[in-house]
Amino acid sequence: MPIENKTNFDSCASFFIDNGAYQGRLIRLNSVLNTILGKHCYPQPVSAVIAECTVLGTMLASMLKYDGLFTLQTQSNGVVSMVVVDVTSDGRIRACARYDQKRLEQNQSLRKTVGEIEPAPHLLGGGHLAFTVDQGNDTQLYQGIVDLQGKTLAECALRYFKQSEQIDTDLKLFLKAPEGDSQSWSAAGIMLQKMPSIGGKDTNIDQETLDENWNQAKIFMQSLSENEVFDANLTSEELLHRLFHANNLNISNCKNYNFGCRCSREKLLNTLSTFSEDDINAMVENNKITATCNFCSEQYTFDKGEVLKQ
Repeated sequence: MPIENKTNFDSCASFFIDNGAYQGRLIRLNSVLNTILGKHCYPQPVSAVIAECTVLGTMLASMLKYDGLFTLQTQSNGVVSMVVVDVTSDGRIRACARYDQKRLEQNQSLRKTVGEIEPAPHLLGGGHLAFTVDQGNDTQLYQGIVDLQGKTLAECALRYFKQSEQIDTDLKLFLKAPEGDSQSWSAAGIMLQKMPSIGGKDTNIDQETLDENWNQAKIFMQSLSENEVFDANLTSEELLHRLFHANNLNISNCKNYNFGCRCSREKLLNTLSTFSEDDINAMVENNKITATCNFCSEQYTFDKGEVLKQ
């Protein structure tokens, strides 16, 4: 079951420290994550990859100002060959994955990790991680991409900021798998970024002091423990005050998230109408075509004639 005190989860707290020199986000997910994973019957190692990708995607989306859709997607040659996480600007999240059950069993048997949660890159393999922002037909599509290189998913994401954005960034991700009789997943993340020098409120601080303050802030951030971040009795505000009470902490915003799939019968019908008649005939069974949404597992049934006349 999901954590009972949900008010402290499924949200993002935005904050600034050191007079606006550094910005950050703290995200904790529970109910929305369990809804996503509850739509599928993924093996636990695959669910773990999706959970971590979901909190990372939500974190990255929270750092951007956009009106539309943010998508995190992996394409790789590993056991989990694809993960897609969508985060809309109004806080609706959905996610799914493609994986090879046989390879998963073989690989975990060879590594003697059956029943264990392995770091996401072990299951993703070689490939890339892409971030896309789509704000509609009349706007330019923004995309960032980075190779999947790193011992952890956080390391893979940090490579993107170092190579592409060239913004000093630090990131820590947390994952809590179901234990005992519990079927509840939780995931969390905390992130810090240096603001451009002209963006901070105090521009008279010398570079050496800024660097020292940055290193100190990273140490404080990394001190956040799994027990703390998954403690349902602690609010995000309380956690941030524990970490940064001496750093002129300013919590600027809190955003809530929920599960939301954007599929519909009309959308799937329009997609099917793009297939050739031969392809449609191959999908027909008893004069019906059944289509299932990869994100929410909702099934839609169409008459063959209904599809052909589109």
